[in-house]
Amino acid sequence: MTSSGAEGGAVRTPRLPPGFRVGDWQVDAVIGSGGWGTVYAAHAVADGAVVAVKVLPTGALAPGQRAALGELIAREVRFSTEADHPHLVRTHAVCTVDAPDLPELDGAMALVMDRAEASLRQVLDAATTGRPVPDAVRILRGVAAGVAQMHGAGWVHGDLKPANVLLGGDGAVWLADFGLATELDGTHAYVPPLGTLDHVPPEWWSQRAGTNGTMVRPTADIWAFGVLAHQVLTGGLHPFPGATARARALASQAYARNTAPLRLDAGIDERWRRLIGDCLVPDHAGRLRHNAASLSDRIERLANPRRRRRLLPVAVLLATVPAAVIAGAALLGGGEEEHEDRGRGAPAAVTEAGNPVAGGIPADSDVPEALRPIIVKAAQRCTDAEVTPVFLAAMLKAESGFDVDAERPASEEYGIAMWTPSVFGAWAVDGDGDGDKDYRSPPDAIATMSLYVCWLDQQFKKAGMPVEDLPALMAAGYRTSDRTVITEGGVPGQVRPHVDTVLRHLADYQR
Repeated sequence: MTSSGAEGGAVRTPRLPPGFRVGDWQVDAVIGSGGWGTVYAAHAVADGAVVAVKVLPTGALAPGQRAALGELIAREVRFSTEADHPHLVRTHAVCTVDAPDLPELDGAMALVMDRAEASLRQVLDAATTGRPVPDAVRILRGVAAGVAQMHGAGWVHGDLKPANVLLGGDGAVWLADFGLATELDGTHAYVPPLGTLDHVPPEWWSQRAGTNGTMVRPTADIWAFGVLAHQVLTGGLHPFPGATARARALASQAYARNTAPLRLDAGIDERWRRLIGDCLVPDHAGRLRHNAASLSDRIERLANPRRRRRLLPVAVLLATVPAAVIAGAALLGGGEEEHEDRGRGAPAAVTEAGNPVAGGIPADSDVPEALRPIIVKAAQRCTDAEVTPVFLAAMLKAESGFDVDAERPASEEYGIAMWTPSVFGAWAVDGDGDGDKDYRSPPDAIATMSLYVCWLDQQFKKAGMPVEDLPALMAAGYRTSDRTVITEGGVPGQVRPHVDTVLRHLADYQR
């Protein structure tokens, strides 16, 4: 029996005979095999509990290959030990195969894992081309939730593809094969230069593998999810043309160089097309604003289209929200269909006396009337409690005094949010829906500010920084960077006066 890698030739895969015992488990039939080894159905000798055993031979490997395999196994076991989530497969034990009569397998490593009924790769191979696979949305919900859990815990999968999505009984969907999963150190990590050719992002090919391996970031999983989602919704069609994995990888690079368009299958629902297109933004910086948690949230809404946000009673809204805010929200939109990646919060409300309710902007504040609905809408893009309309208003006042024409050419900062054009381009949001992203446009600039400070907020929470300091930390990060603030352990001295100004304005708006 042979198996082959994505681009390699046939590799002989030795097999354990049915009934062979590995530790406390007995192997049964072969489930599948790949370039590194073979997966068997198995059961516990003591109680018959079903599992899968992945056997990874080491005898024929060169020392460097053996070391790499050992590193992959250690990484997989470490992640599985730390992870506890219904959409992440578990590794129950690691054993050494004792088979002196089978020299190719004697000393092999065996991982005892949850047992699935099939892999997504097998489902796609049997699917009708051009049509979604059965339970497509359920599968994508599970994959997205698993990726979001990994990213939230500070890990990147690194090899997200159909073969590494397992489907079990009772609708179980598991991410598997954490050999390339790696823990982030700041914004990125390093893995061996393996991956799957037609599921890695275009920037993968422009990076040199150093002594630490190849750089990987969470946005690599976002790209791979876009590829996988297209396959699930089309019965296996890859979003980039080509008869081989290498050809498809070259096609994705042509798209990234803007020498070929992105052609998603016309049969995919428009809302899913938008989600896949967001995942397949051709550069890392452009994909940053679509994290796994927000994608999972969007998929939940796509899976439950009739679900509505929890809103305040209409009578309460009419009695408490200024006419300008209601009119502005109507003009700017706000339906669930228009912005799939926005937050779920109800519109911010303001009392008749001018005191903020749920982060609303006081009616008697100095925030320009025309900007209030824009700020409220921008704040709704983030579900983190600290990113409120009054916080964004305080930031804007400190940055520009609400001057849409503000500029500091010496430091290349322009507009109401004082964006540096190159930085804005990496995070840009089309806040006014005109098809353009302009750092001098207040809706675009403010919406992008909300997105960026929301990301900063999440980074500081992951770093374990005090919750009560988050407004100050976000203001400092906006002026410096998340890494600078985390390294300093708080607000850097050089931006303390600016941060104090933001906090003073915030206190004024919260009275």
